[in-house]
Amino acid sequence: MSGTVTKVSGPLVVAEGLADANVADVVRVGKQRLIGEILNMTGDSASIQVYEETSGLGPGAVVETTGYPLSVELGPGMLNGIYDGIQRPLTEIREISGHTIARGIDVPALNRQKLWEFVPTVKIGDRVVAGDVIGTVQETSAILHKIMVPVGISGEVVSVQEGSYTVEDTVCLVKSADGVNHKLSLMQRWPVRVNRPYEKKYVPLRPLCSGQRVIDTLFPLAKGGTAAVPGPFGSGKTVVQHQLAKWSDVDVVVYIGCGERGNEMTDVLMEFPELKDPRNGEPLMKRTILIANTSDMPVAAREASIYTGITIAEYFRDMGYDVAVIADSTSRWAEALREMSGRLEEMPGEEGYPAYLASRLAQFYERAGVVECLGSDVRSGSLTAIGAVSPPGGDTSEPVSQATMRIVKVFWGLDSSLAYARHFPAINWLTSYSLYVDSLKPWYDKELGDQFMKNREKALSILQEESSLQEIVKLVGQDSLSAGDRLTLETAKMIREDFLQQNAFMDVDSYSSYDRQALLMHIVLEYDRLCREAMDSGAELGELIRIPAREQIGRAKSVPEEVYKAEYKQIYENMKTQISQIAAGGGEE
Repeated sequence: MSGTVTKVSGPLVVAEGLADANVADVVRVGKQRLIGEILNMTGDSASIQVYEETSGLGPGAVVETTGYPLSVELGPGMLNGIYDGIQRPLTEIREISGHTIARGIDVPALNRQKLWEFVPTVKIGDRVVAGDVIGTVQETSAILHKIMVPVGISGEVVSVQEGSYTVEDTVCLVKSADGVNHKLSLMQRWPVRVNRPYEKKYVPLRPLCSGQRVIDTLFPLAKGGTAAVPGPFGSGKTVVQHQLAKWSDVDVVVYIGCGERGNEMTDVLMEFPELKDPRNGEPLMKRTILIANTSDMPVAAREASIYTGITIAEYFRDMGYDVAVIADSTSRWAEALREMSGRLEEMPGEEGYPAYLASRLAQFYERAGVVECLGSDVRSGSLTAIGAVSPPGGDTSEPVSQATMRIVKVFWGLDSSLAYARHFPAINWLTSYSLYVDSLKPWYDKELGDQFMKNREKALSILQEESSLQEIVKLVGQDSLSAGDRLTLETAKMIREDFLQQNAFMDVDSYSSYDRQALLMHIVLEYDRLCREAMDSGAELGELIRIPAREQIGRAKSVPEEVYKAEYKQIYENMKTQISQIAAGGGEE
């Protein structure tokens, strides 16, 4: 069915004559067939957000409805790909229209010509239900793509065959109880604003190892958890997001460049093909999907990009994989909501954002979790959601930051003063928090020993004590402090500089395994303990600070990965010997 345009206001188009259309239907607007989505209906009048530039469009243009909601194509070929906010493949579009996206261009998300080797895992006569795996495709060397029975289909397999197929070819026939034969291909479609179903959801009990010491040790994120990274301009949000995308121990990463600068997305595209996955040595792009909707691309598609990304992530979660969705940034997504809300003349909420901002953010983050997947074979998958927040001027009291903090369970607060002091990651240890610590403690105790969590608590208490002592130092100077308090300041400095500070551009220091983190933290805290024992024996603090092992601890994070255990053991033995010698000398005096 079709209607006609009566009003154009930037990305908002109002059309009449669409009485039979539904909210969320995808429409084609004008001669160029621009892609749009119906936001609301009043009688036969529809308000449409258009995902492309509307210049040149005027009243009287024809609007055709497709009758389907905004959906994504799910199947082999997504990994190693880059899409825009409505899942148009940018690599293929560049080959057709050059370096700019031509308006109205219609390229399928999945390659229709490429053949995939399908290996069945069911046989004729088997009964299958929604979510069952009927076969596999080796999509990349890192990921085995599982072809699942779409939601709403169940019955008996009457035909299945191994071979090379395109994503549209029928690979399996399933006869349902009412006698209807359902043709299953390698591809299925799913509306982006609808959560993909699952059997049940669990409490996250395993940590996500990111290789970043301040995150993994002090403020851990669980697989299936939610986290926010707020911070002012220049505090390193994007680098933190890149590090999480590069090194997190998940099977698939969906990176959404939502409204950020185009050159940051370019960095991702240039870096990721060069980087190797620490687990299997394969290029990181083989397990990564990039969605680029940068600040110079249509604002309405920015709003859709978040849903596109998380729907793709849910699909891989349903295969039983651990998936991470990284959105950079949800503030730019909220700005797109604000712009569309203003053009719709809705009643504005705080700072002009729509009144439904908090509920839309919750809809995104609540799609994360550890779930038991649909299907008769028991398998579980996890979806971890990490969103950057870019509050103006670093003011986290603004609506997007506050709404996000009420939803997520991990808050990594970036601090501009740390960034200006060249301390990266600039995560402030006094304002950040993780609510997963208690649920993750059994895993840490089992895998790393109960000393790890004790050391974490000790390190945090030293850092908090340092903050209090710094106030005294500002008033009366460091010389007025006791030797024990001065040692606390020295230990806190070691925790900050030798442990928390990390160089994302240095190969050895860019990623740090849990075992390495535990050993390094243990050495720093043992230095504090041994020094206090030596001071009780009469040793001078000045001598203890100047021991050669102190410099070795400072350089420990740059020790090559293959020899760090032996090196750390040697540093620890040297430290013990040097401190005991000073203690013996102090005791004799």
